[in-house]
Amino acid sequence: MLLPFIVLIGAMFLMTRSAKKKQAQAAEMRNQMQPGTGVRTIGGMYATVKEIQDEAVLLEVAPGVHAVYAKNAIGAVLDDAEYNRIVHGDTEDDGAADSDAVVPDDASSLTDSADEAPKADLTKKSDTAEAEVEKDGKTDGETEAK
Repeated sequence: MLLPFIVLIGAMFLMTRSAKKKQAQAAEMRNQMQPGTGVRTIGGMYATVKEIQDEAVLLEVAPGVHAVYAKNAIGAVLDDAEYNRIVHGDTEDDGAADSDAVVPDDASSLTDSADEAPKADLTKKSDTAEAEVEKDGKTDGETEAK
């Protein structure tokens, strides 16, 4: 009778413990911010930290455009390489990827044409259509009734 109550108390303790741990990790991450660091807000906006205050952060969202955000609105502090890759599209040239590779627009060039089944011809054929229309001297839709 008392066992389910004890299990419930234990589960609540473990959940609050993990939530406190996540909050501590988020506070640690926000403390790593320095002016010039790239960040992502919880709304998904990427910006550069310009100034750090007690409860707020001044972010540069575009060259010359500044906005004040609460520290709690910072979702992630990004390292320079990741920030530049996401915002500026920079890639690291390590020689592993071939920059001259051609990427097809569709998957049709990736399939082997020898394995393809013959395709049905969906175009209208006017010669055979006219021949089928006139049967027994009547056109399509005509009746014998007068």
